[in-house]
Amino acid sequence: MKPQSVSVLTSTGNQKRRTLAWPKLPLAVYREVAAHLRQIDGVNTGLHPRSSSEFNYYLSQVGGLWIEYPEDLGAEEVARMDRILAYYSDRYGVWKSIDEN
Repeated sequence: MKPQSVSVLTSTGNQKRRTLAWPKLPLAVYREVAAHLRQIDGVNTGLHPRSSSEFNYYLSQVGGLWIEYPEDLGAEEVARMDRILAYYSDRYGVWKSIDEN
């Protein structure tokens, strides 16, 4: 399966940033995705808190995942990042790009 392309939402200096979410993804899986992505040299990740304080057992405890990496990140590293995201997308559902504003 071809990795899902995700648009870059912002670019600061010489860094690119993607922000992704899947509303029902458990916190533990978000943390696992972030840890896998951080194994790629130059890639940093973090989690956004949920915007709603109302608890819903069926929704994630996380608002999203941000991924930051250099604009000049090598093609091999970008492909590896896309493969990691595709792996989790295949198992849990399609990632959605979200706006940080």
